[in-house]
Amino acid sequence: MTELTGQIEQVTYFNAESGFTVARVAVSGRQEPVTVVGRLLDPRPGEVLAMTGEWATHRTFGEQFKVTDFTIHVPTTARSILKYLGSGLIRGLGPEMATRIVDQFGDRTLDIIEKDIEQLRRVRGIGRKRLDSIRRAWAEQHDIRQLTLFLQQHDIPTGQAMKIFKRYGHSAIAVLRRNPYRLASDIAGIGFKTADRMARQMAFPMESPMRVEAGLLFLLEELAGQGHVYFPRRDLEGRATEMLSVSPMLVREAIARLDRQRRIVMEPLSVGKGDMAPGQALYLPYLNQAECDVARMVGQLLDMPAAVSSKEENAALALARKHSPVALVPRQLEAVREALAAKVMVITGGPGTGKTTIIQAILHVFAALRATIHLAAPTGRAAKRMAEATGRNAFTIHRLLEYSIQKGGFQRNAEWPLKTDLVVVDEASMVDTLLMAHLLAGIPQTARLILVGDVHQLPSVGPGNVLGDIIASEAVPVVELTDIHRQARASRIVTSAHAVNAGQMPVIDPADADSDFYFVERATPEQARDTIAHLVADRIPNRFGMDPVDDIQVLAPMHRGAAGADELNRVLQAALNPKGIEMVRGSRVFRLNDKVMQIRNNYDKEVFNGDVGRITALREEARELEVTYDGLIVSYASTELDEIVTAYAVSVHKSQGSEFPAVVIPILTQHYMLLQRNLIYTAITRGRRLVVLVGTRRALAMAVARNDQHKRHTGLCQRLTVAARKRKGLDDGGNGSTRRRGRD
Repeated sequence: MTELTGQIEQVTYFNAESGFTVARVAVSGRQEPVTVVGRLLDPRPGEVLAMTGEWATHRTFGEQFKVTDFTIHVPTTARSILKYLGSGLIRGLGPEMATRIVDQFGDRTLDIIEKDIEQLRRVRGIGRKRLDSIRRAWAEQHDIRQLTLFLQQHDIPTGQAMKIFKRYGHSAIAVLRRNPYRLASDIAGIGFKTADRMARQMAFPMESPMRVEAGLLFLLEELAGQGHVYFPRRDLEGRATEMLSVSPMLVREAIARLDRQRRIVMEPLSVGKGDMAPGQALYLPYLNQAECDVARMVGQLLDMPAAVSSKEENAALALARKHSPVALVPRQLEAVREALAAKVMVITGGPGTGKTTIIQAILHVFAALRATIHLAAPTGRAAKRMAEATGRNAFTIHRLLEYSIQKGGFQRNAEWPLKTDLVVVDEASMVDTLLMAHLLAGIPQTARLILVGDVHQLPSVGPGNVLGDIIASEAVPVVELTDIHRQARASRIVTSAHAVNAGQMPVIDPADADSDFYFVERATPEQARDTIAHLVADRIPNRFGMDPVDDIQVLAPMHRGAAGADELNRVLQAALNPKGIEMVRGSRVFRLNDKVMQIRNNYDKEVFNGDVGRITALREEARELEVTYDGLIVSYASTELDEIVTAYAVSVHKSQGSEFPAVVIPILTQHYMLLQRNLIYTAITRGRRLVVLVGTRRALAMAVARNDQHKRHTGLCQRLTVAARKRKGLDDGGNGSTRRRGRD
């Protein structure tokens, strides 16, 4: 390591979130300023940095000093103080006023501001109001700097300082010294493990009640990320005892305190439709509220009258027959009548079973009734597919409900619902408990809701199993389509998907040159990886005339391993986009024209988890790039690149709601932990014109046979069932639902 001391001349780039800085620093003995890069603390021209780091050569920008540690010294000369104060450090104090102050006090300026700020009244243009403003800004800046240094001592990202200061104000350091675990619950981006490390550095005991409480809340959040809405108390106690290395008694006491403080919700544990089991279910309050809200609002919709007159129904059905693109069979007409009679309805079925045909017929009927209709889906890609299939505008649920982070969330809610008569939601299996609660809140009780989806696909990424629970509760009418229509039977993709869903191996005929479903046998992950690269880059484009980037999508069961999404992305990037301007983020490389995916919702940028685009601009000096998503141009600073990944290969979960002309799926025994029937079924149903599996038949057989997918702990089915029984005045067993199977 090398030590270097110098004064900041210019801050070329600074990211307030991460603290990453590019600065020009004047160093004694060098004619030209040195370029310094690293995570600095809101650096200001005029400050003196005593740095430790190492020299490196950037291929574009030349010699740089990469800082690993540093100490800040306030400037001491009049010239450096002028730069410091004129840098925008203090709101309302620009270069001109800074010059007047330094002309008055010289190198004593900072000492005057710190110890006898009233003397600034001697400077022309500084009255009482401006003096008070300078005093507040100086105190705030001082506190933020002290907080940042405090966080740095405890290995907390310095970019979090402003968030923490806004949350706790001038007492931030005192708050954290009393209870560092508050960071885990109060500050986005800081989790329990970071707060726990800080607390251990501050000599907090492992048995601290604050630690155990924070650990329990962390576990519940982690479990919510795995899809659970609640978790059984006994199981949570076991996990917490092991993770925290404390006694079960301390965990039980912490649960009791959290319950008294209403930081968790405890309810009797349910095991089925209205059945109770010994034990308790532990909820995070917001998930408990959302689940209760979904059950309540579904009940409210069901309680409202829905029927139309026979005359209106017959007229609407006649018009639907006339304008339907295909002749409606009796079963489809029955489903349309069901939609007219029901306030809430589910249509579920696999590929080729006619969901789209029925939806189109229903839309024709309600259009004939002059109903106001809204179509929505969980993702932008699913909404686009819905619009193409129906010929009507379709929106993401967030856009339908007019989500605005600036205005505090969903603008359409119970106080200001949508003006609509019918809302149809496609890909409803992707809707989690929280989003469903918001959707129902934004729908007036006079409207109808139709949920459309394939219940056999993977459930939502977020907590809950909403579509599955609604169907299982038998509280609402369900039209379950099981027969494949004649045209779809010609597709091996469709018949293979249905075979997998039924627990049967798909028929694979290597001699069928006209098939749309293929299996390429490869024994090892490395062989599968190399074959997939050849298929995507050469074989499929040449044989089927497809674009290797826009038309072909690799769907991997997992991220790690030689045939995982991470390694496949590296290989495919090298094959499809090997050269050009690039930006490195950790082990990931982003290049101009790369295909990338947004992996978390960003409401500020209006891009959402699963959106796919192309890198259309990359500015290395500014350390930012631009991605174009269906015409929307989104900028990312280098510190925001953890929001995107290269997307030549993505996980099966991330592909939900999408269709691609061709999909290629690695399937090997190394993926054992994730080989489940619903996962391979979901992957196959993403392909529209071509599906290619690469791997071993043994792995495919394992996936087809395993239908013991991870059970999510949810209470929605039980809540809906109990409410349905009460609604019908039944003590047990019965309900007023209808569940029909049929064909298109």
